[in-house]
Amino acid sequence: MEAPLPTLRIALPVPLPQLFDYLPPDGAAPEAVVGCRVRVPFGPRELVGLVVEQGSADPASSLRQALAWLDCAPLLQGELWQSLQWLARYTHAPLGEVVSTALPGPLRHGEPLPETHHWGWQLTAAGHEQRGSLRAGSRPRQLAELLAEAVVDEDVIAARMDDWRAPARSLAKRGLAERVALAVAPLQASPLGGPTLNPEQATAVQAITAAQGFAPFLLDGVTGSGKTEVYLQAIIQCLAQGRQALVLVPEIGLTPQTLARFRGRLGIAVHAFHSGLNDNERARVWAAASRGEARVVVGTRSAIFMPLPEAGLLIVDEEHDNSYKQQDGIRYHARDFALVRAKALGIPVVLGSATPAMETLHNAHAGRFAHLRLKVRAGDAMPPRVRILDVRKRPLRDGLSPQVLEGIAEHLRNGQQVLVFKNRRGYAPVLLCHDCGWTAPCQRCDAPMTVHGAGRRLQCHHCGARQAAPLACPACASLALQPQGIGTERLEEHLIQAFPDVPVLRIDRSTTSRRDALEQQLARLGDQPGILVGTQILAKGHDLPKLTLVVVVGIDEGLFSSDFRATEKLAQQLIQVAGRAGRARDPGEVWLQTHHPGHPLLETLVNGGYHPFAAAELNQRQAAGFPPFAHLALLRAEAQQVEHADAFLLAVRALVGEQPHLEAFGPMPAPMPRRAGYQRTQLLLSSAQRPALHAVLDHVAPLLQSLPEARKVRWSLDVDPVDLY
Repeated sequence: MEAPLPTLRIALPVPLPQLFDYLPPDGAAPEAVVGCRVRVPFGPRELVGLVVEQGSADPASSLRQALAWLDCAPLLQGELWQSLQWLARYTHAPLGEVVSTALPGPLRHGEPLPETHHWGWQLTAAGHEQRGSLRAGSRPRQLAELLAEAVVDEDVIAARMDDWRAPARSLAKRGLAERVALAVAPLQASPLGGPTLNPEQATAVQAITAAQGFAPFLLDGVTGSGKTEVYLQAIIQCLAQGRQALVLVPEIGLTPQTLARFRGRLGIAVHAFHSGLNDNERARVWAAASRGEARVVVGTRSAIFMPLPEAGLLIVDEEHDNSYKQQDGIRYHARDFALVRAKALGIPVVLGSATPAMETLHNAHAGRFAHLRLKVRAGDAMPPRVRILDVRKRPLRDGLSPQVLEGIAEHLRNGQQVLVFKNRRGYAPVLLCHDCGWTAPCQRCDAPMTVHGAGRRLQCHHCGARQAAPLACPACASLALQPQGIGTERLEEHLIQAFPDVPVLRIDRSTTSRRDALEQQLARLGDQPGILVGTQILAKGHDLPKLTLVVVVGIDEGLFSSDFRATEKLAQQLIQVAGRAGRARDPGEVWLQTHHPGHPLLETLVNGGYHPFAAAELNQRQAAGFPPFAHLALLRAEAQQVEHADAFLLAVRALVGEQPHLEAFGPMPAPMPRRAGYQRTQLLLSSAQRPALHAVLDHVAPLLQSLPEARKVRWSLDVDPVDLY
């Protein structure tokens, strides 16, 4: 009887909930194969997969052979490998797709782990002999003198000599000098002194740095209370122990500011990791972290997959932000995965926010997180004074009342800066015919097109469709087409006309799409008097010392939403944007324009702040059975015909059946039933017990792909959804 054949069980980046068996490739195998990448044939294609385990097969089996080993040692191993397997189980996603999501592009496509060492130059033996014969005063002679004693790092050469590469090539061509790779020496941080901590900050730093093993902290501090200084002090202690620190921020726009502050204080290289870098740059940072060379990494959501062999601290800044939730592909939440990784690594994790998410506050109240409070602003800064402006029966010009315009003028005269906040980009939300009521619809979505370019063009913010604005109403041929509502472009236009002598800068997705665009825009303003018009991009973490007035325009639409999280999002947004005012010595003001001055949410926020609102909100959530007192999973389906989407979800509901600790709602239309030409429906599963929900998903998820109805739809499973869109 023939001996069984050794096989490899491989995770591939395909949407199938299974591993694939292959015969090992020819050639010597790595000593440890689990966690190594291999190139395999898959149908007519070649894919890069990861070895999950070894197995055996009957000699008569017709298994295909893998094509090549791509690693000589496991690329994924230890804690990160175990955590990714946990994430695949929790999200009920194929392990191969989870691994593909976690790896930078070049590694995902089979390229080798990039080199991260520095380069230097040294004289050859001939160079040492002939150095004195080089022409005195020539640039090759100057470079040779610089290299006379030892190998010199290229960065050091550049600091001491301009345009050194041409003489280096000249010496190399004559065999007198050569370029060599430098071994990476352990970096010793030389932190610079910072401001004196106030008692609350000192207590927080002491608690974090004294933690042994896994310890989750909620750093709950009002805007301007110095949370970043607490992060810095905790990181300095982490580096002193020879450990790595990972800091997550919600937006690329925050990365340059955070990097500049960290680099200026820590005295060590701080690496960035975000989608604004190219694939090769991200791969080099990933490789540097995996080798322990990158000691501090600041990144957005995807940085949570960074390997940390010498981990010491994890920080999630603005932990409440929905940007941490991946909304397509593998729908993970970076904040929640940070907690999982910190527990597996046995290190502290700090969740920082002025407006913590309801789930995080609930965990803190239940004692699962240590709750660190920073109740006062750092230094001499005082909390901003909040005014509610009742604009009922008041004349508005492009959404701004005369009182607001007078207030802006006064602050500008005092040499200060003003932020006008409107969380809607474009010129106006709708193009309306004043005669017949026609509105410009998107042909592919159940939503109107947004007006851009002062009324000259239309764009759908859901599917991206664009078209020129019609000259006359398509329904009645009237010329009375008018933009209705206010967007950031319209506010910018009005403020430029009203204040022609000061810069007016618009900060939204349209003006900050290019790399470093936000940083460049804010640098243009500098410390001079001026006006910022912006969306929620400006509500997060930016420190603008000269900003003393924040005007919030049009908050009313957020007060009456069907989304149970709408009030939480609005409260967080208002608190965060208000926190941009008065962060230095000059006092700040926040003006809220509204047609509903007596709304309970506004009264609670103005009179009590975020925590009284959060307490009331948690009580309402508990009474209604909403998260964090329930656990949700959302199945979304979309198809050209709504019947196909409904049929798929009905089949899923039949698989779920009747469960004692689980409720199923749907199939029902999505809040936007048609998007990008597809009809969209959804099925919501809810349980008060997380294990009960996952027990059902463990049974149902592997069967979804094989349902006959699945062939006619695009579907996704979202565990712990943050948006029921």
